[in-house]
Amino acid sequence: MRRARPDVPLPRGERLLAWAVTTDGGTVGGSRDALYVPGGSRIPWESVEAADWDSETSVLLVSEVGSWGQVRPEHRLTIEEPGRLLELVRERVTASVVMQRHVALEGRQGVRVIARRAPGRPSELSWIYEYDEGIDPDDAFVRLAAAQALTAAQDELGLG
Repeated sequence: MRRARPDVPLPRGERLLAWAVTTDGGTVGGSRDALYVPGGSRIPWESVEAADWDSETSVLLVSEVGSWGQVRPEHRLTIEEPGRLLELVRERVTASVVMQRHVALEGRQGVRVIARRAPGRPSELSWIYEYDEGIDPDDAFVRLAAAQALTAAQDELGLG
């Protein structure tokens, strides 16, 4: 039986590629450019920091990229029949990561420099730092190491 296409408000030029209904009746949908969650939020794929599926609880946990020191927005979605949605989420989030480099600063702890891009805009990169637990981004040594890692990553991509 084919599921009816849900009413997810999409901007002009986008079309829904996969969707699923949450247990509370909301719709989660994905286009080439973004994930749409109940309540009308549009999350561009390059802004999805992580998406984890728990098959035992049927929960998709989507974490957005955030700013250091602030709580990252998270969306906890219980979906009994995810259909193709999980495959689309995995493919689109993975496709948005251009480069990821980890620089150890204290033992194995350090900073990760990540380049992300929006679908259809290969020349526009967003650069993100992720700090491991215990690493202080306000420390002068950490800031210098992060800046050097960013420069090295940009040089590697021919952007320096």
